Amino acid sequence: MLGTDMGERHNAHGTTTRQHSNPTRMSRGIPRVYGCGCFRFIPQASSVVPILLLLRVVFICPVHSSRSLCEFGELNRTLPLPRPKSMARAHVERLNKPPVKTIQSPDGDIIDCVHSHQQPAFDHPLLKGQKPLDPPESPNGHSRVGLTAETFQSWAMSGETCPEGTVPIRRTTEEDVLRASSVKMFGRKIKRGVGRDSSSDGHEHAVGYATGDAYYGAKASINVWAPAVARQYEFSLSQMWVISGSFSDDLNTIEAGWQVSPELYGDYYPRFFIYWTTDAYQATGCYNLLCSGFVQTNSRIAIGAAISPTSSYNGGQFDISMLIWKDPKHGNWWLEFGSGILVGYWPSVLFSHLRDHATMVQFGGEIVNSRPSGSHTGTQMGSGHFAREGFGRASYFRNLQVVDWDNNLVPLPNLRVLADHPECYDIQGGINGVWGNYFYYGGPGRNVRCP
Repeated sequence: MLGTDMGERHNAHGTTTRQHSNPTRMSRGIPRVYGCGCFRFIPQASSVVPILLLLRVVFICPVHSSRSLCEFGELNRTLPLPRPKSMARAHVERLNKPPVKTIQSPDGDIIDCVHSHQQPAFDHPLLKGQKPLDPPESPNGHSRVGLTAETFQSWAMSGETCPEGTVPIRRTTEEDVLRASSVKMFGRKIKRGVGRDSSSDGHEHAVGYATGDAYYGAKASINVWAPAVARQYEFSLSQMWVISGSFSDDLNTIEAGWQVSPELYGDYYPRFFIYWTTDAYQATGCYNLLCSGFVQTNSRIAIGAAISPTSSYNGGQFDISMLIWKDPKHGNWWLEFGSGILVGYWPSVLFSHLRDHATMVQFGGEIVNSRPSGSHTGTQMGSGHFAREGFGRASYFRNLQVVDWDNNLVPLPNLRVLADHPECYDIQGGINGVWGNYFYYGGPGRNVRCP
């Protein structure tokens, strides 16, 4: 394989990274992939030809009720309803746990270092009294190497760290809750389809997926960008899904990736996020640690915190590697970031179908289209450019893999791709010796072909 001339530079953390001086000036052949820590500068596979391939309560008095009950009902109707701000304050007080240490992030976030046994996960009735488990056995064919202190989140640029025995949690504010449509919906997704035409609910996808087998995990490297989001109640994300159950009412999913969501976070930074549900997004699950469930085990990564750096058009390309897999011994689903950094796990008791295995794995982008003024949204997916523009311009997923029944990490078989609104966001897949299974995806949203 042919290498490329690489130039060194020092980042804000004092670590040395390497990037292409000009990604278009490359030797023929397939260049090596150079990496540093969790982020990698990725050279173009120049010989690859991509292949085209989801409060108000009313008291009713029965006819035969006693007068006192009816009077009580009338009294209840005259009492003032809880004010949204007071409800938000109460919800925030339940979510935020007492910190051992507080860190002010340069991007405005407040990171609380919370004792690991006091994190939100252990408020769950099925997890009360438990403590975080020890790390499980890695999938065969996957080695944990390169455990570096390199940072990839803005809050770590402060130079402060959380003590051992604590987990960093992004503090939730009243303003965060008040931006949601309701306190009940804060931190939750609206019920919708996954990996199929979703035009009826405004969710649009460009995804690669595999189905028809039993899957015990998935892995990919995900290119990170900062796409433009046109409206507060829209979002743009790129993620992995591990899926089982039906799409109607008992869908189980585990999800992880990056997202830009002004409603959830109050800004337009790409942020590392996780999600889960066990009933098709109806009543269970949430983003990040905004409900009890996911057990965090790492003191260096804050779920929901901003990612830095990001990729730029015709410039440096950065991606993050993620692995989700089922621990063969205890059955819990673990999340690993980068080169061996364990973030935590989803306990198997949270799920029904995923207590056993997944029946589909999915990778790709998703946006919400609220159709402002009756037109398609200008919210971007990925880099905001179509797949055909290729490396350095279009966003990508690479090295798509799955974990099989014997805990082996293997190349993704039978990759299929789908874009449910290809005039707005599209996808092209391929395979080569360096990137394995990969695809480019994304788009600008509204354009002359997507009015």
